[in-house]
Amino acid sequence: MSQATLRTDRILLVPLADEHLEDEVELDSDPEVMRYLEGRARTREEVETFHRRRLAAADRVPGLGFWAGSVDGRFVGWWILEPPENAAEGEAELGYRLLRRHWRQGLASEGARELLRHGFEDLGLDRVFAETMAVNTASRATMTSVGLRYVRTFHQEWENPLPGSEHGEVEYAITRQEWLSRGPGRA
Repeated sequence: MSQATLRTDRILLVPLADEHLEDEVELDSDPEVMRYLEGRARTREEVETFHRRRLAAADRVPGLGFWAGSVDGRFVGWWILEPPENAAEGEAELGYRLLRRHWRQGLASEGARELLRHGFEDLGLDRVFAETMAVNTASRATMTSVGLRYVRTFHQEWENPLPGSEHGEVEYAITRQEWLSRGPGRA
């Protein structure tokens, strides 16, 4: 099963492809977008390396991977529903990254809700989780708004810790049963 093309009221989500590389370069070259990920903008060469990894994610588990999102034909960001390295079968990690000019418009939540719907209803996933730095309040609010619940705070060792990393990382999650029990709208 290859990745499906998905739609929301405003967003067209298509499987990430080579045609999206320039959009990814723009996205990852904004230091504010990358603030809680690397604390700095990525170089073009770094983005090209990550682009290849993002494309390869779609080969690991059928139906999962990265999606490029557009509104009115213009790239706004990407979303992921990806099998993490250490997850149990039937689990996937939810993520999103948007161009700064598209922040605070509800697009991250709208795309995330559609990926949750797709993961649980179309792919039959058992659990979806998301992680971010504890200090990333905007991403945590998005996770909560789509129905994920706080699971835990954990700490990792970083070679070059980012400001705020001393507060740890947080995990939020939702199970298929929780998602289905929410009824229409699901959040």
